[in-house]
Amino acid sequence: MIKVGIVGGTGYTGVELLRILALHPEVQLTAITSRKEDGVKVADMYPSLRGKVDLAFSAPDKANLTECDVVFFATPHGVAMAQAQELLAAGVKVIDLAADFRLKDVAQFEKWYGIPHTCHDVLEEAVYGLPELNRAAIRNARVIGNPGCYPTTMQIGYAPLLRAGLIEADSLIADCKSGVSGAGRKAEIGILFSEASDTMKAYGVSAHRHTPETVEQLQKLTTEPVSLQFTPHLIPMIRGMHSTLYARLKTDISNEALQQLFEDAYKDEEFIDVMPFGSHPETRSVRASNMLRLALHRPGNGKNVIVLVVQDNLVKGASGQAVQCMNLMFGLPEQTGLQHVPVLP
Repeated sequence: MIKVGIVGGTGYTGVELLRILALHPEVQLTAITSRKEDGVKVADMYPSLRGKVDLAFSAPDKANLTECDVVFFATPHGVAMAQAQELLAAGVKVIDLAADFRLKDVAQFEKWYGIPHTCHDVLEEAVYGLPELNRAAIRNARVIGNPGCYPTTMQIGYAPLLRAGLIEADSLIADCKSGVSGAGRKAEIGILFSEASDTMKAYGVSAHRHTPETVEQLQKLTTEPVSLQFTPHLIPMIRGMHSTLYARLKTDISNEALQQLFEDAYKDEEFIDVMPFGSHPETRSVRASNMLRLALHRPGNGKNVIVLVVQDNLVKGASGQAVQCMNLMFGLPEQTGLQHVPVLP
């Protein structure tokens, strides 16, 4: 059994990890930390886990994290880098759901996240945790930087086109929408029910921290300079993400060949569903699952190709993807503990 610790178990990605790992056949939940909730039973805070998780939260200094095989960090940026070296020295693997080990460019990290990076040696060996594009490296990794939710949709949607050299890499446009849970479990005016419901708004239009992360990864797929205009939006639902990706074709290609390109790219992927050409995937078709669904469009059979991508921002966009990485790191079938059918309605 894999002994698992979770640092920061009270947020949405933390409880999503608990929901998934509580029924994972190869996992023993060993420690769940929360400084504020020290001693509180997990099931008292999250009744959905009654009878499934018997642990209590413990303060970080009381948790025996070095006795774990792997520790997930479901914490704000900066926490994982402060503890990673000690855990690695004890033979513990690290999966960070924040941004500490996503960006290889330290200057870019410090610019976008506003804190110094204090763990350069660990960053050097960290592996970007998007299994569908980086599986081999993840299998041998000790440290994983779990991708952001928006970047997951953009990379999966653009990857086949960039690899094939079919699109102009310098004019990518991503129009993306996320449910309110993407902002985390916190008291903040902008995500109060009366502020976020019955309305929709864009944010981070001129600059968003997921842009450099996405560009850094997309650049690995092409020799051409990548330029991305990414606009995120907040939509009035709890969970779910819909990304509409635009690209301009450089060469003539049939719609059938475009569809085949994506089907070939993801034919062996357990969690990627390439829908029929012209489909309109809905966020509810992936709710509470680790599935990502996408569909291709080409208005008027012209030079513009559109990729529609949906996922659950808390599962494939965060905790489910992290468990995918854990499975790979420990030699388990990648789908272990992740075959939840989406919840409908």
